[in-house]
Amino acid sequence: MGVSETSAPTDAVPAGGSREPQPGDRATGLGSWPGTDLHEAARTIVGELPGLPHVPELPARGVGADMVGRTAGLLVDLAVEVWPSGYRVARRAGGDHRRAVELLARDVDALDEALGEAGATPPAVKCQVAGPWTLAAGVELRSGHRVLTDRGALAEFAASLGEGLRTHVGELARRTQAPVVVQIDEPTLPAVLAGSLKTPSGYGTVGAVPGAEARALLEGAVTAARQAGAAEVVVHCCHPTPPLALLGATGPDAVAVDLGALGGADAPTEVLDALGELWEGGTELWLGIVPSTDPPAKPELGDLARPALDLADRLGVDRAHLADRAVVTPACGLAGASPGWARRATSTTVELARAFADPPDSW
Repeated sequence: MGVSETSAPTDAVPAGGSREPQPGDRATGLGSWPGTDLHEAARTIVGELPGLPHVPELPARGVGADMVGRTAGLLVDLAVEVWPSGYRVARRAGGDHRRAVELLARDVDALDEALGEAGATPPAVKCQVAGPWTLAAGVELRSGHRVLTDRGALAEFAASLGEGLRTHVGELARRTQAPVVVQIDEPTLPAVLAGSLKTPSGYGTVGAVPGAEARALLEGAVTAARQAGAAEVVVHCCHPTPPLALLGATGPDAVAVDLGALGGADAPTEVLDALGELWEGGTELWLGIVPSTDPPAKPELGDLARPALDLADRLGVDRAHLADRAVVTPACGLAGASPGWARRATSTTVELARAFADPPDSW
């Protein structure tokens, strides 16, 4: 997370002051949060993640608050509405679309207010958007078919998302006075590549998208985020079989994965090879190693760290890279967690980041 390695304001000094970068800065959440209390969520995120707080996402609020709906609210000159089957392209912006826009604006307001209450400018802030493939798979054309089945509509959505990012990133940077990290979520990309998405009838599947085509569109999104002013761009896919090589080929600064879902150090050789190539090529790894839902018992810090430590050992990489070339995150979003565990999981990511920088003798 290079943006925290230059200047790093903090909440540990007078308002507006600054400090040296801290190991705990290399930790963050992936976006979603439980419940509907937006302001409490923002205060918790800012309090627990002073190094890289993120715009809160509370999908429990309903229409327009989920990943696809909130990203649709960023679109320029395109609108969506809700049908029984989900989001669908609308002829003009109606109540559903306006709700998505309003909810996202409230999310930004809440983060801004929480930062103001904390009295410090963070080293960076993060926002999350659905990637072009996940968005195009989650929105229907007026015919009922997914946007991704129409190349013209797909290109239009991607361009519109790029324009929306320009406004969103610019506003975040202006209001928080901090560099903005953009996280592009692509949980549906593996299904797009596999051709396993259902058609409107439910009896067929949408044809598989070739890897080169998928890479080109996602690469365009990464480029658009940078052109929008993003200090760093992270591509996130918490699917058990993310297309790691493809994600890395799109040129992001980091790739975020659920390390447990991949199998950790026991992952298949091709997965380990892909992770190693990303790391060696200069792409940071955001490692999801903290449970995103309530565990049956409070896990020990060493147990949570073990998959990352073993991964470094298995790849033949110096463990020190976990402190300077990795960022610790929950396994995925925290929407399915209890409020108590969401807070604890978030603080635990910071504890792990600090421990990777100064490992206990027992590790």
